[in-house]
Amino acid sequence: MNRLGRGMLIASWVLLLALLFALFTSLLEGGRNPNREPELRSPGDGALEVVLLPNRQGHYLVSGHINGYAVTFMVDTGATDVAVPEPLAQSASMSMGHAGVGRTANGDVVYYSSRIDRLDIGGIMLTDVPASIMPTMTGSEVLLGMSALRRLGLLQQGRKLTLRLPAADPHQQ
Repeated sequence: MNRLGRGMLIASWVLLLALLFALFTSLLEGGRNPNREPELRSPGDGALEVVLLPNRQGHYLVSGHINGYAVTFMVDTGATDVAVPEPLAQSASMSMGHAGVGRTANGDVVYYSSRIDRLDIGGIMLTDVPASIMPTMTGSEVLLGMSALRRLGLLQQGRKLTLRLPAADPHQQ
């Protein structure tokens, strides 16, 4: 095989491997967050709903925004507030309030109180949501805690979790 033929063969294999890597990365991300593009629906009574599917671990993750900054939320009914890792809070233009100590399943943690001006979950918009900025929280996911979830109706049927914003909610924009 001549030099040019060998080079083309190597380039073809590299291209094939790159395409396979991109395909498998996309498939893995879809399994981690099956709600990357949540669909907003209105059942006709003025309410807004987003239906979520669980990921492979049984967690409900959903893409959304904090103050216009794209994030991934993990629904966590055990979290008092929306819990935001500090680097992500900085990117989302959240201000740090007073420090406090909170109890978690992993022990005591320091947090800073904050508020989210606009929280968007697939088109469901909440405003002025209490939040906690977590300096030691690792990862890129935001825990969607009860400070946001208490404004919504939650209905789990089978494997689907429906988040519902009633029509009369004063926090709806």
